[in-house]
Amino acid sequence: MISSSQILNGKILIVDDQEVNILLLERMLRGAGYASVASTTNSSEVCKLHLKFHYDLILLDLQMPVMDGFQVIDGLKNIDSDGYLPVLVITAQPGHKLRALQAGATDFISKPFELAEVLVRVRNMLEGCLLHKRLQHYNQALEQEVIERTVELKKSYLETIFTMTRAAEHKDLDLGTHVQRIGYFCLELSKILGLDEEFIDNIFFSSPMHDIGKIGIPDHILLKPASLTPSEWKVMQGHTLMGSKILGNSKSTYLRMGAEIALNHHEQWDGGGYPNGKLGDEIPLAARVMSICDVYDALRSKRPYKPAFEHQRAMDIIANGDGRTLPEHFDPKILSAFNQNNQLFNTIFEKYAT
Repeated sequence: MISSSQILNGKILIVDDQEVNILLLERMLRGAGYASVASTTNSSEVCKLHLKFHYDLILLDLQMPVMDGFQVIDGLKNIDSDGYLPVLVITAQPGHKLRALQAGATDFISKPFELAEVLVRVRNMLEGCLLHKRLQHYNQALEQEVIERTVELKKSYLETIFTMTRAAEHKDLDLGTHVQRIGYFCLELSKILGLDEEFIDNIFFSSPMHDIGKIGIPDHILLKPASLTPSEWKVMQGHTLMGSKILGNSKSTYLRMGAEIALNHHEQWDGGGYPNGKLGDEIPLAARVMSICDVYDALRSKRPYKPAFEHQRAMDIIANGDGRTLPEHFDPKILSAFNQNNQLFNTIFEKYAT
């Protein structure tokens, strides 16, 4: 509840073009103990004064020169946009009372003034306004708490992501800069494709986890400097399924997308990929975006089975194929966007090369 002292200390503004009316209302209010009473005879100043002092109650005459009370109410609506106007109109016209309430005023006082009516309506209005402000402050504090808890939750998710990614890096030191570049590649390509902010945020943090399943691949296969045997290649392909299992069944949007990418980033648009041979749009969008970024980075990077290629050679392979990598492996729209903006990806690679 609002205490009597809080009500008596509420900030009041009296607006009337007649000095005698202002003096009468001031005498009534001060005599009842109200300590913060201001006034003006210039109706055009009301909005400016309210912006500066944030009155808890405005006693507003309706019939004034320059700006009448209805025009003042319209101006106040732009300041107190939450729908609650702390306006108590003063009028001697019965027809104006309903019109003022419809315009947004909260209550009215009739002329000539009656002391009991003025004090009751002022007290009720101030109590209502102060309760409304208290509720607003509570809601703002609650919203801030929700924001802070959401930020903390996001931080905890990201810590989980980075911990798992670091674990994968210990298996293959080349993964360190690779996963960093992949995040930025996917971020920029998603922007170029016009994808929404939530998707862009998710893929930036999720894509570095695409090879998390390599934690479970034996070192003699993962780090083998020569070509893999068919049985070894089968084991290597299992990192997609293993990554999906590690990241799956999570409430985190990052981990869910991470699991989706881990499982599908070696699928190919023409159906020739693994582990499930998905075709075209059967492959999740995030994995399609990730796929071309992963291939580009692999081409640019030294691997046990190949040297690092320069940007132009990598782009030629992606655009025209080399037998192992073919343009039909990629979503045509994503391939086109990547080709048209290829220098951006070269810049990212060079920036995070070491």
